[in-house]
Amino acid sequence: MSHSSESVVVAGAGIGGLTIALMLARRGISVTVLEKRTALVEAGAGIQLSPNASRCLIDIGLGPALARRAVEPEQLVVRSLKNGKTLGGMPLGRTARDRYGAPYWVILRADLHGVLLDAVRSEPNVQLLVGRDVVGVRDGVDHAEITYRSAGDTEQILHAPLLVGADGVRSKLRSAIGNAEPPRFRNFEAWRCVVPAQSVPPSLAEKQSTLWLGSQAHIVSYPVSGGENWNIVVIVPARLPVEGWGLPMERDRFEALLATLRGDDLADLRTLLRAAESWRLWSLHDALPATRWSLRHATLLGDAAHPVLPFMAQGGALAIEDAAVLVRALAAHQGDTPAALAAYEAARHPRARQVMEQSRSNSRSFHFSGIPAFVRNAVLGRWKGEQFLARYDWLYGWKPD
Repeated sequence: MSHSSESVVVAGAGIGGLTIALMLARRGISVTVLEKRTALVEAGAGIQLSPNASRCLIDIGLGPALARRAVEPEQLVVRSLKNGKTLGGMPLGRTARDRYGAPYWVILRADLHGVLLDAVRSEPNVQLLVGRDVVGVRDGVDHAEITYRSAGDTEQILHAPLLVGADGVRSKLRSAIGNAEPPRFRNFEAWRCVVPAQSVPPSLAEKQSTLWLGSQAHIVSYPVSGGENWNIVVIVPARLPVEGWGLPMERDRFEALLATLRGDDLADLRTLLRAAESWRLWSLHDALPATRWSLRHATLLGDAAHPVLPFMAQGGALAIEDAAVLVRALAAHQGDTPAALAAYEAARHPRARQVMEQSRSNSRSFHFSGIPAFVRNAVLGRWKGEQFLARYDWLYGWKPD
């Protein structure tokens, strides 16, 4: 069955899909969001909304709702997994807000998704349809021909003026729109969980983000849920990927990691990790940004276009940035969708590549051992406060214009 829509179609109701839907709707554009899941429950644990991302969400009126659930850490502290020693750090909180004009927030992914979902559902210009799996697209002269499957595996075709593929790292649209190379497993996996704040040892319960560096793992922890819970992420080398997303983790692997964290200086960290009941596992993939991620009337956004490793905490932020730039490109080239998509892609490709390359670099340096680790630690010790933060001006100081 074939039918037409005057609405822009967005494939995927994750963070990127809901953000672009909301931004388009706020400019008076009708949007239909097709989501293959029937229950919109966001997996994962915490997500970092650095100023480059938070400013985009504040600009569309989500600041107060996000501030109720987010935490604004006062600093990032880098510590050693070998002996617990503080290696360095940088100010966040008011310093970052003053420097970049927007807050550095940390928030539960489910809370961020919930804020976006509430805003989308209250927006008359957005229609959200679940149980619709977009499986392909063809480029027409003046429209995109979108193929999707609904209940009972019924295949339908929809003609729309624009398709935005925001269907994540496992995107079905990535190959259809121009890049057949799938994201590659990068020999790391992430274990994620959330623990109640009362389980956090007092020495680790400060309003800060902590990054622990070690050759066998690196660990990130920070408060979420307005301070009621703590997000913990452990990233370890892995030889093979697991099939699936957010799978329960084998306990013996966790115990093997704990056995490497020896010494009294790491006792509180061990206590924190043992407080976690249900770890979930993700294999980590990335890919070079697609050589082309737009047709005349279809484009990609977020992980569908440029999946990155989490070593810069920028996956969600890049998707939010993409949405802001795409909306501006469509407004600047009103009536000429191919020109708008070409401008959007040209603007985003260099930045996505820079973040991807820096994330890969961090994936190596975070896990140094021996002399390279000694040199890294010495350099971290020399960067003081805002000098450390200034190294990220290119990232956190970004604005859509």
